[in-house]
Amino acid sequence: MISLRLRLNRGLAAILCVIFALHWLAADWVIRSVAEKQMLTRLTHDSDSILDTLDFDADGQPSFDTSHAGSVYGQAYSGHYFVLHIDGKPIYSRSLAGTTLPFEAMAVDTTRQFHFKSGPHDQLLLVLSRGFAKAGHTISISTAEDLTDIGRDITAIRIGYLALSLTVLVAAIALQTADVKRSLRPLRAVTGELAAIAHGQQRQIEAEVPFEIRPLVKEVNRLLMLVERRLHQSRTAIGNLAHALKTPLAMLFRLAENPALRDLPELKRQLEQQNQTILKRIDRELKRARISGNAQPGATFNPHVELTALCELMQVIYAEKALSFEIRAPDQLLHLDREDMLEMIGNLLDNACKWAKSRIVIDVAEREGLTLRIADDGPGCDKQQLRQMVQRGLRLDEATPGHGLGLAIVHDIAGYYGGSLALSRSAELGGLAATVRLPPT
Repeated sequence: MISLRLRLNRGLAAILCVIFALHWLAADWVIRSVAEKQMLTRLTHDSDSILDTLDFDADGQPSFDTSHAGSVYGQAYSGHYFVLHIDGKPIYSRSLAGTTLPFEAMAVDTTRQFHFKSGPHDQLLLVLSRGFAKAGHTISISTAEDLTDIGRDITAIRIGYLALSLTVLVAAIALQTADVKRSLRPLRAVTGELAAIAHGQQRQIEAEVPFEIRPLVKEVNRLLMLVERRLHQSRTAIGNLAHALKTPLAMLFRLAENPALRDLPELKRQLEQQNQTILKRIDRELKRARISGNAQPGATFNPHVELTALCELMQVIYAEKALSFEIRAPDQLLHLDREDMLEMIGNLLDNACKWAKSRIVIDVAEREGLTLRIADDGPGCDKQQLRQMVQRGLRLDEATPGHGLGLAIVHDIAGYYGGSLALSRSAELGGLAATVRLPPT
């Protein structure tokens, strides 16, 4: 979709072009009409002068003095011509230099004006033909004037008007562009605040905006509050539910120890196994809630700062193992959702802490996207187990205790960003190495 500024400029240019074209045609018609009207007035005066000087001798022979009409009628091809018909017999002006013009004689008291395209040297002529009666004779006077100069003048006016129109058009588009730019300044401010919200620097749009876009800003703020509240409620509900289930789960453990089940060893074993599965799920959700905390949605992620805090939390959770963490991560903000990153890294780190003997290495690199690798010095998995985990959708832990707790969640988050999760044996530590690759954002 083209930009709003381009659409407005295109619309303005189209409207102005239509207006200028219509105005141009109207102005051209008016200028030509005024010029030809003045020429017809002059031709009328010339024909009157010729008629006034026309006289007849005793033999009926005509005589007239064309100098009263102007000396131009005596100059060859001057652009001013007349054809005089006396009782149907034509007399041509000396300016025609022997050239004849096929103008018809007019009846008495009739007038005709027209354009004649085949004048001397292909001149375009404006012709006025009038009919008179004088001294018993029928007289027709056709006076003509060359329109070539008028045409050149009109062409010059057209070019000048076109240059003026283009100047006005460019100036109008420039003024509108500046006005649109100034009008869109509040939207750029809103864009900047949305970027600040994405970086976790503020929670709502606070910029002053025009009346027309206030409903949009208000709705965006409402959605931001709704997302934050829903996310917080979801995290809180997970933790509350896990805590609430611990009490009935304790009752189930106590029931599994009931002496009445001694005679039913298979039922007791299944009950204990299911209780252990539920307990692991509860512990998992509690850890997720502790890892996620009350982070603001959309906040950016600083790998070094967040990993340092997360490792300190894991040292508290797995205090009995005395784990050491080696963090290799840049101390800078990355444009990634902080909560997604904490949940993904938290699950991988929790899995590494569960199986590590004493050492965990976390390596974060930003090269053509983000590469995150968490390796431990635990027992690791052989190639067949790694293939099974991949083939079964990274859910091997759902059926068998071992590596991969929360790997399905990690895989889903990485897939949301268009990335991938790969499992292998760590060449440095010998345990499992989980590598997440995310494309550039």
